[in-house]
Amino acid sequence: MKYTKKERQKSLLETLTKNPFITDENLATTFSVSVQTIRLDRMELSIPELRERIKSVAAHNYEEEVKSLPIDEVIGEIIDIDLDNQAISLLDITSDHAFARNGIARGHHLFAQANSLAVAVINDELALTRKSIITFVKPVKVGDRVIAKAVVVSRDVEKNSTRIEVTSKVENETVFVGQFNMYRGTE
Repeated sequence: MKYTKKERQKSLLETLTKNPFITDENLATTFSVSVQTIRLDRMELSIPELRERIKSVAAHNYEEEVKSLPIDEVIGEIIDIDLDNQAISLLDITSDHAFARNGIARGHHLFAQANSLAVAVINDELALTRKSIITFVKPVKVGDRVIAKAVVVSRDVEKNSTRIEVTSKVENETVFVGQFNMYRGTE
């Protein structure tokens, strides 16, 4: 469909309101225009670039403060958190995260994203990983956006223990699954 500039900008605004995490490249494909045209439209509409949109959404979602570690120590960017229930983070894979010869992300980055999210979701001053069982399901490559979701599955107050499952996906395909048995301090 061919849009006029005004129609495209209106639709762009609606699209970004519904999904603030969509990339300029995906928007360009959606509207059949160049990435540069999308960037110019965003500038005219005073819509920040993706990273700034993510930070803005994340700031809105932090009604509670993460206690177990500083936010800047979480690998990836937390975009949603409900302490002691669930949390979501995203990590854009760059060449710094990958093997130079094949562009596949090193596993420790996926593990670090999942593990730090499991720590962050704990509503306590102290949270440490006791045990983890991890499965790498599918390779992740440079340019992929990994969305990790941590869900608190159970909590044993007597043992100061919480079990968390983390599933990481790229474009809705599971790439990593982890079960984390976490030690937590007393609240």
